[in-house]
Amino acid sequence: MDHLVTSRRLFNGLLLGTAFGALLPASQSLANPQSGGTLTITTTPEPAIITNALSSAPTTAELATKIFDGLLEYDLELKPKPSLAESWTISPDGKIITFKLRQGVTWHDGKPFTSADVQFALMEVVKKFHPRGQGNLGPVQSIDTPDAHTAVFNLAHPYPPLMMGLSSLESPIVPRHIYEGTDFRNNPAVNAPIGTGPFKFARWEKGNFIQLDKNENYWRPGRPYLDRLIIRFIADSATRAAGVERGEIDVATFGTINPVEMRRLETLPHIAIAKGGYEAIAPVMMLELNVQKPPFDDKRVRLAVAYALDRNFITRAIWHGFGKPAVGPISSFMKGNGAFTDQNILRFDVRDRLEIANRLLDEAGLKRGANGMRVKIFHDPAPFGEDWRRMGEYIKQALARVGIEVELRNRDYPSFVRLVHNEYDFNMTSTWSIGMADPTLGVQRQTWSKTINRAVPFGNVSQYSNPEVDKLWEAAQTEIDPAKRNQIFHKLQELLVADSPIIWLMEMDLVAVQNKRVKDLITSPLGLRGGLYETWIQR
Repeated sequence: MDHLVTSRRLFNGLLLGTAFGALLPASQSLANPQSGGTLTITTTPEPAIITNALSSAPTTAELATKIFDGLLEYDLELKPKPSLAESWTISPDGKIITFKLRQGVTWHDGKPFTSADVQFALMEVVKKFHPRGQGNLGPVQSIDTPDAHTAVFNLAHPYPPLMMGLSSLESPIVPRHIYEGTDFRNNPAVNAPIGTGPFKFARWEKGNFIQLDKNENYWRPGRPYLDRLIIRFIADSATRAAGVERGEIDVATFGTINPVEMRRLETLPHIAIAKGGYEAIAPVMMLELNVQKPPFDDKRVRLAVAYALDRNFITRAIWHGFGKPAVGPISSFMKGNGAFTDQNILRFDVRDRLEIANRLLDEAGLKRGANGMRVKIFHDPAPFGEDWRRMGEYIKQALARVGIEVELRNRDYPSFVRLVHNEYDFNMTSTWSIGMADPTLGVQRQTWSKTINRAVPFGNVSQYSNPEVDKLWEAAQTEIDPAKRNQIFHKLQELLVADSPIIWLMEMDLVAVQNKRVKDLITSPLGLRGGLYETWIQR
């Protein structure tokens, strides 16, 4: 039993006999875990692939992290803890990291896990194909394997964020003996994966469900508790909600059920909101502006949009309180490590915000025409469901008040990615981004000029390029003094909000809806993107 679980159970035990028992979240348990049973989860959309070394899509991540392990995991305070790596040492100059690997671990096909798998997975797969692979592993030049259970990372320079990017979500360890010498992206095992994780891939009935079965030989004794995971794909949000209400579905991930419906469901006696489990994800909702095209090549117009939008209304009325207004690019989830600040950051929630927005647009030379409008823009809402379209409608109304006419272009997901992220054919688009546990890993890519890349979606789609910002991002990559590094992040927040190539709207609470019979659902800062090996069902 690991330290985290030991601490949690001890804490829970201290509460026994007090009045606090009724206050425990449904995802935490007071009882001893029971083995067996099937956990049914609904998520949307159905993933295109299962192996997350090739994709950072949310549903791919939710699935793959049950099949693959990483070298490390993280506790709820975001401190690294062992997984496939049992221990590690870092050289005084920060350029050599030696991992001692767990012995006796086998792949789902029975082959032994060794350091050669780590070398192949990280250097030949994750670094080349994972959308955040370069960010996580960029300075890793080579990995030596002096024996079967030692992996030595050789870095070009010290890289503090590396130790925060080695989870199964970011750096899944895939088997060398399955993929070496093949076209990784087209290997059949990508959609029938073999891992070392708590659950084994069993079958995929397209358009219906994916089944994962318990790994009876998992290296954590007695884990997982569940016999089976069924991940169901249901097209209609109302049908998903009805399935949860009837008890046919145990867990619905964030986005599968409308926020207003989630608020109704949580009033039912057998259903709860599974809070937490996104601390290492730090998700932020935002509007990305194309700064290479008028009118957003003018900072005054970007700032006018930032002032015109009411973040409190968006949080309260559209997302029903599942989040809080964002201050800037770095989430307050990182307050604990000091990277976040709200000091010296330009605030847009001022009393005279609409007057300021109108003045900025006047100064930008955008005078009102006969119809009261100054300029017309296209807005491409993220194709993630009805709530994103509703937010688009609000944005259209809010910007009309300051003379910006908005035409909404609601597209299907493939068209959205091609036109917005591959062709940059847009003015403004909404999305949300994973900030990860370190800004270099998750936030940097949004505004670092080296991540302007049409071939890699969800990078710097605004095409923002600022030498001062670049220099700061690059300094943060190598600064090993935590205090100095946080000062760099604070300066970045100040500069980026003042320039507003992106308008950061809301820090999202990626909560799930769950049946209360499900216990220990959220036990890591990755939440449902963790392995769920501690999760069990009360019968």
